[in-house]
Amino acid sequence: MLDPKSALDALQSALDSAKRAGADAADAVFAMDETTSISALNGEVEDITRSEDAELGLRVFTGVRTATVVIQDMTADAVTAAAERAVAMARASTDDPYARLARPDELAAPSDIDLDLDDGHDPDLAALEQAALACEAAALAVDGVSKSGGSGSQSGRALYALATSNGFAGVRTGSRHAVYASAIAIAGSGSGMERDYAQAYARHSEDLESAETIGRRAGDRTAARLGPGKLKSGTMPVLFDPRVSNTLLGHLLGAMSGPAIARGTSFLSDPEESLFPPQISIVDDPHRRRGLRSRLFDGEGLPVGPRKLVAEGRLAGWLLNLASAEQLGLAPNGYASRGASGSPGISGSNIHLEPGALSRDDLIRETGNGVLVTELIGQGVNGVTGDYSRGASGFLIENGELTSPVSEITVAGNLKRMFAALTAASDLEFRHSTNAPTLRIDGMTVAGG
Repeated sequence: MLDPKSALDALQSALDSAKRAGADAADAVFAMDETTSISALNGEVEDITRSEDAELGLRVFTGVRTATVVIQDMTADAVTAAAERAVAMARASTDDPYARLARPDELAAPSDIDLDLDDGHDPDLAALEQAALACEAAALAVDGVSKSGGSGSQSGRALYALATSNGFAGVRTGSRHAVYASAIAIAGSGSGMERDYAQAYARHSEDLESAETIGRRAGDRTAARLGPGKLKSGTMPVLFDPRVSNTLLGHLLGAMSGPAIARGTSFLSDPEESLFPPQISIVDDPHRRRGLRSRLFDGEGLPVGPRKLVAEGRLAGWLLNLASAEQLGLAPNGYASRGASGSPGISGSNIHLEPGALSRDDLIRETGNGVLVTELIGQGVNGVTGDYSRGASGFLIENGELTSPVSEITVAGNLKRMFAALTAASDLEFRHSTNAPTLRIDGMTVAGG
């Protein structure tokens, strides 16, 4: 794997080439990923894959015009040719008055915070094979599971580096590990088939749940879905299981992004709106140790740190990169996301909705009658109006208890009204980059299958 110093040297070479080609300013991104994956089916290894990808993205500025090129060939001649091509493209492009590099006083300073993102382990093929097979076997051992839908394990490392022509240079490396399984259950008559899955991710292999635990979870989820019943349509409380509750945060973050606000394509308009009940707070923590999306600088070299996106129910401002901040007349706040290609977008880091006071079981008991959603299907969200309509499956809640599975239902509402009617349980776990506990939203429209 390319070492951090070599990555930064490659970026500096690209920036120097851009200046020689006539660019007024430039920034460059280097992204490298090495992943080994093993998939298994029916007790046999099905596939072993090793992927190695590396690319360099160079963005140049000529006055108020910009252009970006991406290359995989990083020899000196290829970098020089790419820089010349980028400058020619920028000169031929239209003006972009909002695009700029961060000023030196805005850039992140060197930090001694240890995010501990890389365990330094190279992939172990024998261990990956054992994990994939053990995960599948555990799923198949669950009563009610008829056959495997496949399983797998993965181990990899990635490097990300960013440099700008006005003095910023930063690099981070990280490892990642994953195990997953899918299972299939077929009703005794053969008239119904259900499928479900489980997966887990971690930066360090020692933090990953055991393959057997993940496999059993996939099997349990699949078996529980057999024999889905009918749900009478109506207005009722809907509980979102942690498997899907984090998607609601994704819709919120999209609406809070500076570019959406600047374009007028968000259902939000007030950066300090009281959107949630006062018991709800949502946190972004880029400094979480071993976090899946932890970082010390954003995609434009700005500093980042923990902050509340929603504080006691109230929004705490938009998520801004440099361009959207310029357009809105606000200060940037470290939410630029940058890959090798294209202009910077918007991204948070490790997001979570803080847990509530009630346990999941107590929240279900308090609900009385409703539905618990464990799977969402399709898109069905209008970012401009906030209208929400998703296909779903899950379980009936009757007299405060989970009863029969239901499938092919639709849950609908409007995100602003949904957020205002939200109650959080206490079962928050940090399994993904965006996490939420079980969430109940009262007064949703549910159409039965």
